[in-house]
Amino acid sequence: MRRIVASLFLIAALCGGWPATASAAPVLRVLAWPGYVEPEVAAEFRARHGVEIELTVVDNDDALLEKMRARAGGDFDLVAANTAEIARYAAAGWLQPIDPELIPTRRTQAPRFRNPAALPGLVHDGRLFGVPFTYAEMGIIYDRKAFPQPPDSLSALWDPRYQKRVLAFNGSSHNFSLAALRLGLASPFGLADKDWPAAVDQLIALRRNVLAFYSQPDEAADLFVRHQAALLFANYGSQQVKALADRGVEVGYFIPREGALAWLDCWAVTRGARDRALAHAFIDHLLGDTASRLLEQRQGLSSTRQGDSIQAAGGKPPHWLMPVEDAERRTRLWQRILSGDRRDRVLQP
Repeated sequence: MRRIVASLFLIAALCGGWPATASAAPVLRVLAWPGYVEPEVAAEFRARHGVEIELTVVDNDDALLEKMRARAGGDFDLVAANTAEIARYAAAGWLQPIDPELIPTRRTQAPRFRNPAALPGLVHDGRLFGVPFTYAEMGIIYDRKAFPQPPDSLSALWDPRYQKRVLAFNGSSHNFSLAALRLGLASPFGLADKDWPAAVDQLIALRRNVLAFYSQPDEAADLFVRHQAALLFANYGSQQVKALADRGVEVGYFIPREGALAWLDCWAVTRGARDRALAHAFIDHLLGDTASRLLEQRQGLSSTRQGDSIQAAGGKPPHWLMPVEDAERRTRLWQRILSGDRRDRVLQP
């Protein structure tokens, strides 16, 4: 598991022309994903508010949870997380409610994102805990040269004809949900006791078929090009399609007929936020013109000003991420699967 910790102090100084020496400027501590806070975005906020941005970047939900669990989120002021994680952190008491009146730029969002009650995980005990920021479905990328006919099923990831030419994501929760979709279970987020052995079997078989499990979009693009991969489970969705297109790779992208997971990443204020008003101001800034434009142009992601870019297959709406039945169990079993354990050892208590 790779973790990147990046400070924007020097970047902001270079972009805005301010001295890089220590100053009395307040610091806003932000925990987020790659590309969510671009240098220009941080520089604009610094110029308006005289605030430095200290950015910590993570590459998967397990790493995000580890950071938030330390001191119950007290090491940060703001966090970007998907709806399932927002619900989890709110229930744990690691977040504080958001005041929508302090984020006027919400009015520029697409209607589907302005009604938090219609989205999973954002409202807890009648209070708002997350503001939508960006979203994507998790489809599958394929090398057009490797497929005379475009694939349309999750089964392609398990197809032995493409053994060691498949790339998948290193995430415990998402991979068990992916196995649940392939098994046709009622919910990808609620495995019953009887479902665990079959789900484990699916993921052991996937591990044997894949070339590697990646964490970040750029890492996946490097592996895809270097090893001439045929298939890539796109945990980051359209962001990864763009990354490969930028490298001149001719790829296709499809939503499996079994359905697709979809994530909606939101901004939340942590319980340990040192300046509540400043945290709200930064969320408002991140919904603005510069951040939204760079999110779309550089990352290939959809800002919440767009509301119609989610794809569906066979008339099935995407499965927005929701809290799972036992996140700790998924993490524990996934680590055993990655280690090469057999089914009986993976399922040990």
